[in-house]
Amino acid sequence: MQYWLLKSEPETFSIDDLAAAPNKTTYWDGVRNYQVRNFMRDAMKPGDLGFFYHSSCAIPGITGIVKITCDAYSDHTQFDHKHAHYDPDSDPQSPRWLMMDVKLQRKLKRIITLDELRQHQKQLPELLILKRGNRLSVTPLTEHEWKYILTLE
Repeated sequence: MQYWLLKSEPETFSIDDLAAAPNKTTYWDGVRNYQVRNFMRDAMKPGDLGFFYHSSCAIPGITGIVKITCDAYSDHTQFDHKHAHYDPDSDPQSPRWLMMDVKLQRKLKRIITLDELRQHQKQLPELLILKRGNRLSVTPLTEHEWKYILTLE
């Protein structure tokens, strides 16, 4: 099993939006970064777990746990001229962008804030969310990072 951190701006899609989705499941779309696309295509598998992280908000932090429920597949929004994620250079015969489905496992009892994670940088020296300049919407976590962060809850 692999572990992940998936970032979303709560104004765009929040943990509460996922909780309100049918069967607490939805597709994770809008990825427009090749490294993240490659994570989705090559490394993320059904059954993997991820932290749902609210970014670009007043209190950024980990809000819940999700499970990957399927392999990556073509992101239909890349072909929709009216959608914000439209990509005119993407070819339907060879889609450039992917999405996958995630299911809410549970909300955390409390938000584990970015500031709190920074306080544990000594125990989490390679945690990508704490690296300067990291803006990826999906990042891998080690088993140690996953387990340690869960103890913070």
